[in-house]
Amino acid sequence: MSRPGTTPRTGSAWTNWARTERTTPLRVERPRDVESLVRVVTEAGPSPVRVVGAGHSFTGAAATDGILVSLDAVADVESVRPRPDGTAYVTVGAGIRLGALNRALAVHGLAMRNLGDIDRQSIAGAISTGTHGTGARLGGLATQVVGLRLVTAAGDVLDVDADQHGELFQAARLGLGAVGLIAAVTIEAVPAFSLEAVEEPWPLEQVLDALEGPDGLVESNDHLEFYWFPHTRRALTKRNNRIDPRSRSAAPPLGRVRGWIDDELLSNTVFEATNRLTAVARGVTPVVNQVAARALSARRFTAPSFEVFVTPRRVRFREMEYAIPRAALVDVLAEVDRWIRRTGEHVPFPVEVRFAAADDVWLSTAHARESAYVAVHQYVRLPYRRYFGAVERIMAEVDGRPHWGKLHWLDAERLATLYPRFDDFRAVRSMHDPTGRFANPYTDRVFGPRG
Repeated sequence: MSRPGTTPRTGSAWTNWARTERTTPLRVERPRDVESLVRVVTEAGPSPVRVVGAGHSFTGAAATDGILVSLDAVADVESVRPRPDGTAYVTVGAGIRLGALNRALAVHGLAMRNLGDIDRQSIAGAISTGTHGTGARLGGLATQVVGLRLVTAAGDVLDVDADQHGELFQAARLGLGAVGLIAAVTIEAVPAFSLEAVEEPWPLEQVLDALEGPDGLVESNDHLEFYWFPHTRRALTKRNNRIDPRSRSAAPPLGRVRGWIDDELLSNTVFEATNRLTAVARGVTPVVNQVAARALSARRFTAPSFEVFVTPRRVRFREMEYAIPRAALVDVLAEVDRWIRRTGEHVPFPVEVRFAAADDVWLSTAHARESAYVAVHQYVRLPYRRYFGAVERIMAEVDGRPHWGKLHWLDAERLATLYPRFDDFRAVRSMHDPTGRFANPYTDRVFGPRG
């Protein structure tokens, strides 16, 4: 029974994918269109309103003890508008999952120009937290957004883009949902394309030596990433480049059996088993990593872009990721390696490194600088705070910017020194949500007080 004068909670407990956040909202709303989304906002009373997608943020970005809004039913493809240059403006409901969006675009002969390696997120959640892929000439997902439909704290519905409500558009396309609820997203899609994937284990020194320069790995590949296995000097490199699948030089598609062995059996089933082993016998971690790094085999295949970008991830983990100046990458990795060796910390998960072009999105982690991304992970059954805290201190030395949807401990005071347009964002937030309708503890921590 509820106490007199209180509103009974009808929402069940909500937990994010990484099991780092848990809350019981006052209630959960599942609007089916923009009109019902407006009603949720205008009838919320004093309760804050937060939207949740797939819950793939490792932070408390979506958590609320107020009204939790799921946009799973707002997930249609509204329109596809071809443009003379072969691209198209595609408008979709904010709740559409990236996997469904990729399949829908393919039906129209279209694709997103870049993606991350997980497709479970909603499009609104992915852009709002700064999700990105890899590619020295490419930006994150928010750079592909050309328009948004927003529900404001006052209940108004606004279509915003670079020309209409330009500052609100800048703040909303990567802003943790703190300036308005996104009801629809318009992206600039490109003609569908195939990628040739070349995945090879390399000595870590060889990777680091070959990264930079006009013919270096970063500049000479459309998409480059690598995974370094702590406690070893080995890495898995992934180079993905556009190719005509009909070309004689194109590699054949990945066979179904080989794909299942690599991506399901080894990368998920076996990897889960080895992580469970290291959770109960941490001392075997260096040996496990040495075996895993040497067991990797090279492969080369061609497939539609989204099939190459996306990797099935079924092993649950916690993650921190920082964007740093590209020139600082080698020194930063050396510092992380020295800390692991010095402390004896056992890290069974590889460190992931990716790259992005500079962009002009106000709160993009790559704002105005070419960036390398360093992501550290820890298995869900292992403690992570000491490791992640050490990495965060190393990143601070090079003015690293934390991924908005991954674990970090920075606050508005520090973040304001890292983003040239931070105060502009906060001014837009104060103007469009002066009472904190869309606030929660995480947004208040990273953006500071309103007003």
